[in-house]
Amino acid sequence: MAVDTLVEIPQSNLSGAARVLVHAGKLNPKTAEELARGAKERRATFVSAVIGAGAMQSSDLAHTLSSALALPLLDLAAVDVAKLPRGIVDSKLAAQYQLTVLGKRGNRLFIGAADPTDQEAAERIKFATQLSPEWVIVEYDKLMRLLETQGADVNATVESLAGGEFDFDVSDEDTSQEGAEVAAEVEDAPVVRFLQKMLIDAINMRASDLHFEPYEYNYRVRFRIDGELREITQPPVAIKDKLASRIKVISRLDIAEKRVPQDGRLKLKFGNRAIDFRISTLPTLFGEKIVIRILDPSSAKLGIEALGYEKVERDRLLHAIRRPYGMVLVTGPTGSGKTVSLYTCLNLLNQPGVNICTVEDPAEINLPGVNQVNVNDKAGLTFAAALKSFLRQDPDIVMVGEIRDLETADIAIKAAQTGHLVMSTLHTNDAPSTLTRLLNMGVAPFNIAASVLLITAQRLARRLCENCKAQADYPRESLLKAGFAEAELDGSWRPYRAVGCSACNNGYKGRVGLYQVMPITEPIQRIILAEGSSMDIAAQAQKEGVRDLRQAGLVKVRAGVTTLEEVISVTNE
Repeated sequence: MAVDTLVEIPQSNLSGAARVLVHAGKLNPKTAEELARGAKERRATFVSAVIGAGAMQSSDLAHTLSSALALPLLDLAAVDVAKLPRGIVDSKLAAQYQLTVLGKRGNRLFIGAADPTDQEAAERIKFATQLSPEWVIVEYDKLMRLLETQGADVNATVESLAGGEFDFDVSDEDTSQEGAEVAAEVEDAPVVRFLQKMLIDAINMRASDLHFEPYEYNYRVRFRIDGELREITQPPVAIKDKLASRIKVISRLDIAEKRVPQDGRLKLKFGNRAIDFRISTLPTLFGEKIVIRILDPSSAKLGIEALGYEKVERDRLLHAIRRPYGMVLVTGPTGSGKTVSLYTCLNLLNQPGVNICTVEDPAEINLPGVNQVNVNDKAGLTFAAALKSFLRQDPDIVMVGEIRDLETADIAIKAAQTGHLVMSTLHTNDAPSTLTRLLNMGVAPFNIAASVLLITAQRLARRLCENCKAQADYPRESLLKAGFAEAELDGSWRPYRAVGCSACNNGYKGRVGLYQVMPITEPIQRIILAEGSSMDIAAQAQKEGVRDLRQAGLVKVRAGVTTLEEVISVTNE
């Protein structure tokens, strides 16, 4: 039955979809009229009223409309959302009429909708795009999930968050008259609620970072989930300045300054939970790119068992941090979990009889019982200056956010040699190269050998989803090339591969640490004193049973925790 023939059905006061369902015997006229009236009062669609009342299932409704109207039916679960065209239909228009663009061919625009009988929607789309809409029926519940992930329904979906118990910890300081004017302008409910929705969605999706990226013709929001950036939505380009100003207001940044990068913090409170966010703004060609890092204090309280250390690695680390003095170093690239590892250790050492002081840039996780200091270069409070002050504060344990220069390294080593346990981070690729990095900074070899107790290098690999992982058949040659020993390939185990299901992200859920934990033994001290290379140190560490990062990853592959592809992607041979 074509859409145009619906006028033949007697219930002419009903919408097209209502008449189809009555004619098909799925609804009686009275029920259809009541649902239509209720939908009109709530300014909702008839289809949403039918599904909400439980009068029909989404799949049944879609099949009925498809059969009656002779229109194609598409399962949105089989569609790659990332490849759907963007920007052809305005997101507000798509949200208002509950539809999504599936594709474009010539002057035809293929539209996915749960109710293709909406003539007003067809006319609006035709006028806005100058294209001829071709309807494809999709299931209502799957369409709503798609619209939410695309961020198409910005105004509608954020309204549902308005009743939640959350609030920003915002300073009342005014930066300038111009800033005050901008701040007043951005108290725009849709922008405010959109930002709140993005932050809460990021927390619920276990994201570590949010990226707000302006381009010439579009504006993109991406989340880093399990180490991978995933596009979440493309809100209208017009909101980029208001959104940037709103973020600056709540993170106490200068809203009038758009020419230089800025850094700030904010706190989101909802219910009994409070989560900190670190803000970084960067001027780009088409506006300010903003990255928000989520700093969840609960991550420091997971316990060392949850981080992924193997027993021998965990024992080595615990033995080192329980020594009365010396230096423990954690190395790895940005985002490899160094801060969480350090704070997990501090949490274990945080006792009433222990004085712990930390200096960071900035302090990412608030830990009660620990004296935390933020670096402030403008005021002269550098890592080195804070460390000097710490030594007059009677500390037992000192944590330095990062050793960046010779002055900081010298003071930290002196503290480690004078009865303090010092913990810090460096940006190096593995544990042996950390020692040569200190030598290159200018630290004397005998100071390194006398003070450093242990170095742990780490990476984060995506953890396999327990619900859908499946055993894989890799060629024996591939496993040997990856680093497995011949004796390990005895057929007693098989590696797993990522599959993907509704509960995970392409077969992965969460992340697990890969660790190279290298104690500084007497033979390694002799190599340091002889100013040996990192290769000499690595060879000696291997003799002493220290796994490198690739070998640590292969242990996780054998245990079925992650995949061989993931380990190869995050480690060097």
